[in-house]
Amino acid sequence: MNKSVQLRNLLKQNKAILLIGAHDGLSAKLAEKNGFDAVWASGFEIAASFAVPDANILTMSQNLERACEINDAIDIPVIADCDTGFGNSNNVIHLVKKYEAAGIAAVCIEDKKFPKVNSFIDGRQELAPVAEFVGKIMAAKSNQVSDDFMVIARVEALIAGRSMNEAIERADAYVKAGADAILIHSKERDQGEIVEFCKLWKKRSPLVIVPTKYPDFSEKDLKQMGIKVVIYANHGIRAAAKAMDEALAVIMRDRSKDKIENSIATMDFMFQLQGMDKMKQEEKVYLKTEHEDVDVVILAAGKPNYQKGLMKLLVDLPPVMLDINGKTLLQRNVEVLNSLGINNIYVVTGYLEDRVDAKGIKKIINRHFEQGYILDSFMQAERFLSGRVLFCYGDVMFDKSIIENLLKRNEEITLVVDPSFKKSTTGAHTLDLVRTKQATVVSTRSFEKKSNPVVEISTKIAMEKADYEFIGLALFSKTGFKDFVHQYQAAKLKYENKSFQTAESFKKASFADMLNEMINNGYYVDTMEVRSGWIEVHTFENYKLASQMLETIK
Repeated sequence: MNKSVQLRNLLKQNKAILLIGAHDGLSAKLAEKNGFDAVWASGFEIAASFAVPDANILTMSQNLERACEINDAIDIPVIADCDTGFGNSNNVIHLVKKYEAAGIAAVCIEDKKFPKVNSFIDGRQELAPVAEFVGKIMAAKSNQVSDDFMVIARVEALIAGRSMNEAIERADAYVKAGADAILIHSKERDQGEIVEFCKLWKKRSPLVIVPTKYPDFSEKDLKQMGIKVVIYANHGIRAAAKAMDEALAVIMRDRSKDKIENSIATMDFMFQLQGMDKMKQEEKVYLKTEHEDVDVVILAAGKPNYQKGLMKLLVDLPPVMLDINGKTLLQRNVEVLNSLGINNIYVVTGYLEDRVDAKGIKKIINRHFEQGYILDSFMQAERFLSGRVLFCYGDVMFDKSIIENLLKRNEEITLVVDPSFKKSTTGAHTLDLVRTKQATVVSTRSFEKKSNPVVEISTKIAMEKADYEFIGLALFSKTGFKDFVHQYQAAKLKYENKSFQTAESFKKASFADMLNEMINNGYYVDTMEVRSGWIEVHTFENYKLASQMLETIK
């Protein structure tokens, strides 16, 4: 609903509506959060936020920019304090066009001479001639586009020390000129002037009050007197300034924030006001990246069988939760993927699955992980995958550059392989070794881009005949994954009660076993050669190296 319509509907209610002053989006958000009906884009608060006097020092553009900021932050209406209209009738015409076009529900202008000074400052409270201000009201009403947009006339006669009779005459002239409401202002410390004005006014139009100096009225009093709007015009910024001043003084005195931490807003509270949750939801829908079609499957279901030195660190922990310099192995890999815009990350768990946790992951629990092996766990994720698929062993830590270069590959299936296994292996576990059509490149460079199809991948290849080690990272195109699933289903039917490749049964097959079956069937599986930037954490020595690698893992 148009906010001007909202405001007019509020004024039709059988009660007064409450406004609070605001000077920016945050203060407006707090007003809305605390249930105020509308917000007063306060000239005093805006000037104070610039640390300048409330005396028409700021331009209309500066005030309009803040009013727009306030209006954009909230769903409730905004009435903008426009001082004297920032000049003569020509300036008023300009401001009405700009403020209405910006979606502001109403503007309020006062009948003092330009430049004005704050109403509570002694001296120089000079009133404009009635005829001049009537001209401003007429100019404003004649140039608004919608009949719902409101112009409020602020009567400063009582502030300037003029008579009650003059205040009534001025208000009457302004309503006849087209003003939608009258704001009657007083700086007395009791409500006597306001009560008298209301009695003489006799509800000729809606009344607005700003009880900065005098006590609040009761709801019953407001209704009887015809007061439709109560504006607490500057209490927000005054509260904020005092609280901030006190907090900063304590920090400076103690050279510490500890004593104020419990009395200031939490970061979660600030995130809520900023709309962080909404932004994150919108990102999921609208924030697209070049890798948005990539689904990641990290396999972390199996029970570890590592050297004793490493097993001491994994008491009651699955390997992906191994702490490496303050973050788990899983969290580090997730952060690398997130940095590339990859957020659809599935972790297949089983062993101690309740201990597996990282921000942003989706867990798939393999309840029967002990009866199966890697291939079986991988296929637990099949029903969730719809795009390209990045396959990853759970105990591998990898460099961002490896993933970046892998995602540039267009083959149906690409395995990341490393030729340096003969130098680095400790014999702690069985390696997935790879023979390729072409020999390894004698080089220390990573990411060799030449095509080099796999001839065989198996744990049974003799080390002296192998060209590479499969490091536990693979990329499937959308078609490549569909082909993998199709051949998996065919092999499952054929080998259901038989041994399969190197496995004693199909249920116990590895990822390498299935790839080797596809290769034997004539399927093309390519490689991407690397020589650094990753480590498989199987031994205590691997663990120490992983900690040392963090300076280069970006």
